[in-house]
Amino acid sequence: MLDLTDILVLGGGVMGLWAAVKAADAGLSVTLVEAGRIGGGASGGLMGAMFPWMPDRWDDKKQFQYEALTTLPEELFRLEQETGLSAGFRRSGRIIPLPKPHLRTIALRHEADALANWQQGDHRFFWHVIDTAPAEDYIAAEFDAAGYVHDTLAARLAPRALIALLKAWLSSRPNVTLLEKTALARLDPASGRATLLGGREIRFGHVFVAAGAESFPMLESLMPPLPKPLGQGVKGQAALLGANLDPNLPVAFLDGLYVVPHEDGRVAVGSTSENHYTDPVSTDDQLDNIVARARALVPALRDAPVIERWAGLRPKAIGRDPMIGPTPGRPNVIALTGGFKISFGMAHKLAAAALDYALGKTSAGLPANFTLTGQIEREMDVR
Repeated sequence: MLDLTDILVLGGGVMGLWAAVKAADAGLSVTLVEAGRIGGGASGGLMGAMFPWMPDRWDDKKQFQYEALTTLPEELFRLEQETGLSAGFRRSGRIIPLPKPHLRTIALRHEADALANWQQGDHRFFWHVIDTAPAEDYIAAEFDAAGYVHDTLAARLAPRALIALLKAWLSSRPNVTLLEKTALARLDPASGRATLLGGREIRFGHVFVAAGAESFPMLESLMPPLPKPLGQGVKGQAALLGANLDPNLPVAFLDGLYVVPHEDGRVAVGSTSENHYTDPVSTDDQLDNIVARARALVPALRDAPVIERWAGLRPKAIGRDPMIGPTPGRPNVIALTGGFKISFGMAHKLAAAALDYALGKTSAGLPANFTLTGQIEREMDVR
């Protein structure tokens, strides 16, 4: 039996699901293949914080991310209206304690940068330097020697709720087929055929490789030997605590620690960034340290029980940016991976760019270092 599809999506994480949504919206037939369960990898984590890059030194990368963060609410609203589900999105902002005076000086420069770069069209977002936290007793006093930054562009959502929303919307579409617990056995771009374990064959027009960290070796196998791997999986550990924090509170951030109040009274804390590990899905004392730091930063968490401990691999491309675009010599194979810590805020816009490539549009609107070929040329000196 040979199945026919316009777009074959390999991977059922946030990137692959958004790619399927964009392709289905365009009227194309879509088949999504996931080796495990949809959202079972890094996209099924706990955090969901979406932070903008610093507002200084504005460039095309920061502009692309800004546009993604500002258009995401509209994208989610439509899907939520059509499914009756919620992604748990809130423009909650971010609070950053400033423990040393020189950090306040730097933050004041960024305040001016945000006035220049974060106020586009109808949007007005700020990077305020303030003396007191936006909520009394939210942040422990010992961390605020020089005040705080309150960023109003940052947001958060519930990763698993978003995955459920995207899956439900796709499941309702007659032009979409979702295949879970179905592994790829062979991909033949020349003939436009994929063979699944068990022998099922799919003929495709284009294939989106959106399998997280597993995308890198898959893409490498389709190209001549490269001097370096295209990317790697970076392990992250996070925890979910039971604490009745106001969901309106901004996400707290300090020295790589995130404290994310969610809608259901639960609070996510994380995360580690581990390039070397033995077990990608186990948790250990590094997570214990994260929880201890979160309890010290946010007094309301000091006696909060740990409800869940989580670990998974996030895909980090060699250029540290998302990796999107046609594979050299294989124009019908389109990379859609490498989001690392910023996938949730940008996946819808990255997926739209990937679809542009499949539709043969001359410009996908991507910064050069967001492209597969751009990263190869820049990071590997391959000309």
